[in-house]
Amino acid sequence: MSKVIQKELSLGGKTLTLETGKLATKANAAVIAKYGETVVLSTVVAGKAAENASFFPLAVDYEERLYAGGKISTSRFIKREGRPTEEAVLTARKIDRSIRPLFPSDYLAEVQVIITVLSVDQENDPDIVALIATSAALTASDIPWKGPISGLRIGRQNGGFIVNPTESEKKFSNLDLVLVVREDEIVMVEANADQVEEESVAAAIKFGIEESKKVNKFIEEFAKSVGNQKQDYVVTKLEPEKEKQVKEFITKKLLKELEDPKIALDEGWFGDALEELKAEFIKENEENNPAPKLLADILDEEVSDYLRNLILKSKKRIDGRSPDELRELTSDVGILPRTHGTGLFQRGDTQVLSIVTLASPALQQLIESMEGEETKRFMHHYNFPPFSVGEVRRLGSPGRREIGHGALAERALVPVIPSQEEFPYTIRIVSEVLSSAGSTSMASATGSTLALMDAGVPIKEPVAGISIGLVTEKEDKSKYLTLTDIAYQEDAQGDMDFKVAGTKNGVTAIQMDTKLDGVPAKIIEEALEKAKKARVIIIDKILSTIPVSRSAISKHAPTVIVVKIDPSKIGEVIGSGGRTINRIIGETGAAIDVDDEGTITISGEEDGARKAASWIEGIVKEAQVGEEFEGPVKRILPFGAMVEILPGKEGLVHISRLAPHRVEKVEDVVKIGQVVKVKVAEIDDQGRVNLAIAGVEKKFEAGGDRGRDGVDRGPDRRGGGGRFDRRDQRRRPKRY
Repeated sequence: MSKVIQKELSLGGKTLTLETGKLATKANAAVIAKYGETVVLSTVVAGKAAENASFFPLAVDYEERLYAGGKISTSRFIKREGRPTEEAVLTARKIDRSIRPLFPSDYLAEVQVIITVLSVDQENDPDIVALIATSAALTASDIPWKGPISGLRIGRQNGGFIVNPTESEKKFSNLDLVLVVREDEIVMVEANADQVEEESVAAAIKFGIEESKKVNKFIEEFAKSVGNQKQDYVVTKLEPEKEKQVKEFITKKLLKELEDPKIALDEGWFGDALEELKAEFIKENEENNPAPKLLADILDEEVSDYLRNLILKSKKRIDGRSPDELRELTSDVGILPRTHGTGLFQRGDTQVLSIVTLASPALQQLIESMEGEETKRFMHHYNFPPFSVGEVRRLGSPGRREIGHGALAERALVPVIPSQEEFPYTIRIVSEVLSSAGSTSMASATGSTLALMDAGVPIKEPVAGISIGLVTEKEDKSKYLTLTDIAYQEDAQGDMDFKVAGTKNGVTAIQMDTKLDGVPAKIIEEALEKAKKARVIIIDKILSTIPVSRSAISKHAPTVIVVKIDPSKIGEVIGSGGRTINRIIGETGAAIDVDDEGTITISGEEDGARKAASWIEGIVKEAQVGEEFEGPVKRILPFGAMVEILPGKEGLVHISRLAPHRVEKVEDVVKIGQVVKVKVAEIDDQGRVNLAIAGVEKKFEAGGDRGRDGVDRGPDRRGGGGRFDRRDQRRRPKRY
């Protein structure tokens, strides 16, 4: 057994515990992190470098276990966990983007990080615990890595900031910021915000950096206690003469192509250039060729140096723009005739078409997780087909990138989506990337704003997104330039991708990652300010295309009506064996959903939905004495007629109240199906409604009841004070 090492740190008012040496001892390192009653196991294992490896094979897997929350799957057929949930994919991406920049660029061994959630307490987020556990495992392992890093969640409350807010505390916070810090610089940022101003976001980042320092120190001390030495690894390099030859070929032939802006901004250019580079050296010497990874690294370095020199010295970019200049913007709405809303947004060669679909609240997504079940009424999905970058590739289910970009655009839009009470629809947006040349996720958020407004969704404010890039001097990060609206090569060979979405009032979403060991806070502040200026320009473009959300939804969208009733009357609406509600559905064609709190959601074509709503309102409505109704005669009895005054609700017009004169037979006055105007004369102690033909009731008010012989008898001859007692019905034989 390995030596068990355990250390504790007070963090955000709770105890963070790290432990190693007890579980998963075959891994290079395994750390259990406990925070509250949330427990996560992070393991890291390194294999051998593959021959002629062309990339660093890092895999990060985040495994959710239903047992962690004491749950068993609600599926009748499948009880074990299946494919990762969207939340698991997003958390794995978050950790991957945080740790990847800190591996040595020449380290090519296969590394796998597996994070398993063992326990969740419904209050402390396992993603933050997983980030810290992974940082501790990599730092304490023998795998080369330039950590530690700390992961913290920062919330905002009463004007101040809190570390790792609980689920209950997050309800009162308008900022949810996940910050990953190395030393005093930022490695990764993700944020959801409810239109929070840039100054507050920057202040939260500074607060998080200071809080992160004690976490990093804690991890360093933990790793020292473990005592592992970092492994040596073989670095394969080209002979100086061969490297010189490769660089000369790149400079003379490939870099010349970047002088053409169209080629420079082509997302597929780098791959094509690498293939050309490999072909050149295979042709020259088939037996002694450099590994593809070495050629790719040299090409990446040369292109990066070319861009740095161009931008830092001339303050001009490869497409001729100044550092703060946006590419040309175009936008349009209402493109597709049968969809409920469409928005087309193009920035340079990046083009995205977003489509909105509206549906009944009954079609909300049901999500089953470790924490339990929840529903989701707003969804944003993102598709990135191969033709968008001019490639041929097999189509399959959405990958991590598609899930991540769709979720980022979704988070950007959530703060402006109206509540269900204001707009009782389930909303799904699909963003189709038609052409990619940098920052398609932010183009998706912008295009989706156009689509929502076209669909008649009363959003609170238009949302726009932009990506801010960074170019630094190779050896000195203090010499840098931030770039607004980065194109593809500036993203691929640049140092930072800082995506910011928001409204004119503030930020709604941020996602930042970098290829550097860290980015100083002052660069982030500058990027936030530049993003705000660009966002205002894009929002003006949105409003010039469609100034406000359409006043009505598409004629092709379903009408949704919400009726709230007393829960005690649900049984009346449903009827015996569902007979009443099935009749309503059958006759109106509407879809009807009833919840236990008495909220009834009706959806369908407008006429059918309104008819169903009126029917249900009639069922639950209580008739009042003196109210007048028009309704058909449904049944004729020997002593009166049954008239439907509300849908599914009948009242009796006694024979003595059918006319101002004596009536011998009910059929002499009314017939089945005849529509008559009636007034509620009384409601008896059993809730039964007694009616009179409108106008006839005045006779009783003036002179009391009149017998069948036409003689006014004053009070009811059965002693009811002028009231017809339905018990009389039971004394008479029924006639059909």
